[in-house]
Amino acid sequence: MESIISTFHIDWKIIVTQALNFAVVFVVLYLFALKPLNKLMAERSEKIKQGIDNSKKANELLQKAIEEQKENTIKLRKASIDSQKELQKDLEKLRAENMETIKLDVEEWEKNRIKQIEIDKRTIVESVKKDIVSLAMLMAQKLIGKADHKFDEKEINELHNLLDK
Repeated sequence: MESIISTFHIDWKIIVTQALNFAVVFVVLYLFALKPLNKLMAERSEKIKQGIDNSKKANELLQKAIEEQKENTIKLRKASIDSQKELQKDLEKLRAENMETIKLDVEEWEKNRIKQIEIDKRTIVESVKKDIVSLAMLMAQKLIGKADHKFDEKEINELHNLLDK
């Protein structure tokens, strides 16, 4: 072994000193650099892991919300269609009721109008009868030549009775 030491000019004192220097540098680096760096890396890894977990949870919640929105949209469409059908039925019912009311009103108006026409007809007939009686009396007076002669109530009633027949 001495031949190796002499060949390579190895001094054991230098090797021990360098080993001690290396140990001191390693301890100092470990205490002041590696340990805080490891702690920082662990914290950073934990934050990244939490971020990934939160992202997965948010993604799951988003998928649930999308599914709920689809279900609610379908439910709302069905409710809208049902509501529209119900409104359509109500509208048809109202139309039928209105048509029935209008029909009854028209029939009642026609009955009243017929009654009024009958009343007007009677009134006109009575008026015409009176006019005919008056004309007949005037003609009779002119034919008889008695301008002074006035017809009494009895004669007028007889003429009315003749016209009624």
